[in-house]
Amino acid sequence: MSLSRKPSEIPKPTEAELAILNVLWENGEGTVRDVYQELYRDDGGGYTTALKLLQIMHAKGLVERDDSQRAHVYRPAVNKERTQKRFLTDIVQRVFDGSPSQLVLQALGGRPKATREELDEIRALLDRLDGGK
Repeated sequence: MSLSRKPSEIPKPTEAELAILNVLWENGEGTVRDVYQELYRDDGGGYTTALKLLQIMHAKGLVERDDSQRAHVYRPAVNKERTQKRFLTDIVQRVFDGSPSQLVLQALGGRPKATREELDEIRALLDRLDGGK
């Protein structure tokens, strides 16, 4: 991240901003048109919606903008994993009284069920956390 601010000083993205960040994380970068086509074209949202949100996100420090070309190219200025962790920490504190195990139990006990591959990944993580026992 090339911003001079600490990650904790960058505002938490809104739901709409998070959708745009997901597009940029997936593609690495994108123009306003790229974001518009991915998120808004089919549901009637406007090009100007994508433009305005990206401008706001740039002012907040959530994206970086390369304006050396006619069509500005935007890149995420925040790390996907850090952003996920930030949201998850907030959810654990606010919804699960600070208990990560309650979050995991609720997530695994709900629908849809975890796939075999996901359960294998969870088991491997638990083994690593438990010191390989």
